Amino acid sequence: MLAELFAILWAPFLMCLVLTGIHAYLGVHVLSREVVFVDIALAQIAALGATAAFLIGYEMDTWESYAFGLSATVLGALVLALTRSQHRHVSQEAVIGVVYAVSSAAAVLLADRAAHGAEQVRTMLVGNLLAVRGPEVAKVALLYGGIGLFHWLCRRPFFLISTEPSTAYREGWSIRLWDFLFYASFGVVVTSSVRIAGVLLVFSYLIVPALAGIMLGRTVAQKLLIGWAFGTLVSVVGIIASASFDLPTGATVVCAFGITPACSPPRSWSAAPARSRARRRPRRSPAPGAAGCPGRWATGPLSSRSPRTARSTGFSSSSPSTGSSEARSWS
Repeated sequence: MLAELFAILWAPFLMCLVLTGIHAYLGVHVLSREVVFVDIALAQIAALGATAAFLIGYEMDTWESYAFGLSATVLGALVLALTRSQHRHVSQEAVIGVVYAVSSAAAVLLADRAAHGAEQVRTMLVGNLLAVRGPEVAKVALLYGGIGLFHWLCRRPFFLISTEPSTAYREGWSIRLWDFLFYASFGVVVTSSVRIAGVLLVFSYLIVPALAGIMLGRTVAQKLLIGWAFGTLVSVVGIIASASFDLPTGATVVCAFGITPACSPPRSWSAAPARSRARRRPRRSPAPGAAGCPGRWATGPLSSRSPRTARSTGFSSSSPSTGSSEARSWS
């Protein structure tokens, strides 16, 4: 019995590890940029392209279907790069929401015209991890390794734009070009992952491990290590639960990503925000003309934002101290 389960589940488990490795890293960038739903939007765009290929007559496992999905994702990356500006009048999350809604509706319309369209939509949502085999794991691992190498070579502009965009604008970096390169490489990962794991599982691997890393770690290295460990743990829990209760693997792992943080001690999730709140306490200083009065709060145009407060905003885009230190740590 155990031997049969191992023969079935070893390849899906290795694929989960591969997904954890690349998506936890990209999730740190996504949470830093405060564009949480960009992954699910790009994943839905990839699903739209694959659905269009399915309507024409190409199956999911063909290179034509992959080309349709990748082309649609690169177009979406271009839209996301062009809609970013230094002085935002509209939140980019609103643009991402519109992109997701339109691509989802378009995918439903296309699936309605295709035979077995409902099954196609379901596959796009939860994937089919159990169908993964060893050669496919190796191929995806090589592809994601290449993407990881590209991000390592471009780590300075990517981390600078993610953590300290104001400095990147001031230093003259071509933000839209680097954003396009980031989202395009992101789109390659998403297009490949959606075909295997589905939109929901891809989103879970991107956000939840990175969120755990950011809440429990301080440096980028700590965040990544915690995110990778957390993603591995949840993958083990989800796959074992799927095999034990005869449940769909993808949906079970997604639920495990939601249940596992809820079962962890509350203090483990609140420790990092508590330290951050402690650092954000405003500095008490005497008001103008009231030197020697330690109980008074400073007033005037500069008192609303002290340097100490500005330094303690974590991954916020207005955090020059934290952002630059993390960007330098990977330079």
